[in-house]
Amino acid sequence: MIWPAYRCELRKLAAQRRSLLGLAACAVAPIALVVTLHVHPPTISDTGAPFFQRYAERSGFAVPLLMLLFASIWLFPLVAALVAGDIVAAEDGNGTLKTILTRSTGRSTVFFAKAAAALTYAVAAVVVMGVVATVAGGLESGFRALPTFTSAVPAGTAAELVAGGLAVYAVALVGVVGIGLLLSTWTRNSAAAVVGTLLAVLLMQLTQILPGLDAPAVQRWMLAPQLQAWQALFRNPIDTGPIVHACAISALYAAVCMVVAWVHFLRRDVAG
Repeated sequence: MIWPAYRCELRKLAAQRRSLLGLAACAVAPIALVVTLHVHPPTISDTGAPFFQRYAERSGFAVPLLMLLFASIWLFPLVAALVAGDIVAAEDGNGTLKTILTRSTGRSTVFFAKAAAALTYAVAAVVVMGVVATVAGGLESGFRALPTFTSAVPAGTAAELVAGGLAVYAVALVGVVGIGLLLSTWTRNSAAAVVGTLLAVLLMQLTQILPGLDAPAVQRWMLAPQLQAWQALFRNPIDTGPIVHACAISALYAAVCMVVAWVHFLRRDVAG
């Protein structure tokens, strides 16, 4: 059964300093943002600032959305890559993979337990950021009605939309975890897997400004634009098209990467 192996992988992550530092960064970053907004209060008239930044002083619910906007391309992919890119490769580096695979647990169970643990960690990072940012933003600006792209919504609806936005982003982040897991299994090197995952996200982000590659027909297949699909929730009526598409593309990336990584993991020689 996968459950005992999954719990074992979670215990490993809980004991690793980098895992704890990643979660700590997700908790500290929104607090630092709130402090910055307190020192330099945003104004609605500042049209050059991101939309939710202009309303962060009016509603604390704007803070987790602003944080998600800033962290979606760099912070969360980095946090996800630190675990997904290390979770298999670290066993190679420490020489412990051979020991694990000599036990009664099958290779598939070990692999999918590691994949599930990496996904759990990525989701936990998003949840930590969302909870801390919402609480900190509410304490600073109050849990008031939230202006959206089309209209203002009451506090209860704002809380639901924030939770929905975090959920949509967490699903999109699954694709990044899949890339990290593939590189971790394939390269057998933690540093190469982590850097490779971040470079993959960066390159897909750069295609948005390169002539020819910035076409909608190309961008709909890129993973980086899907990390912003959560913003479609903040329109009335909600535009579900980008959300469904982002979830489908992210699931496709994750499925392809994990299947390739799984096959490689099953066939690999660890005797040496």
